[in-house]
Amino acid sequence: MATDEDSEDYFVREIEKNDGSVLRIYQCSRGDVGCVVWDAAIVLSKYLETEQFYSVQSRVSTWRSKNIVELGAGTGLVGLVAATLGGGNVKEFLPHSHYILMADCIYYEQSVEPLVETLKLLAGPETCIICCFEQRTVGVNPEIEKRFFELLLQEFQSEMIPSEKQDPEFNSPDIHMLHLRRRVH
Repeated sequence: MATDEDSEDYFVREIEKNDGSVLRIYQCSRGDVGCVVWDAAIVLSKYLETEQFYSVQSRVSTWRSKNIVELGAGTGLVGLVAATLGGGNVKEFLPHSHYILMADCIYYEQSVEPLVETLKLLAGPETCIICCFEQRTVGVNPEIEKRFFELLLQEFQSEMIPSEKQDPEFNSPDIHMLHLRRRVH
């Protein structure tokens, strides 16, 4: 946690959950990708709280006692939110989980093939992968995204989540969300 003398190295991102509680994430002012609360992580975190997964009134949660793997997401916001919603086992790697949550993992050329291989190893026949990513249109990013989906769709089927099913405030036209499941061969 940041102290007064190093407060210039950090700033606080406050994420208010639908139940009124607030998660405070200390984000580095400078650093690598793991130091950032990415926009796609916020969009995915808020999606986990939508009515299709969680009811604030009844406190009924799809996430309760589910095994969940979080990939990406910088500071771990998505996994923290899943845990607060009742995720029974939120880990970095857990074979054949109920859910794999991915936020902003499609941007680094060298990780495309290992990422797809990791998904193939971790996803069982009943696993739902929720992939949230910011579509980047400059440099090599469009080619990286294209290559990722070419490899991924050989083994997985994809369903785009329309903005109407996402959090009404926390969504963006350049941030896409998909549900992925293993293809039945």
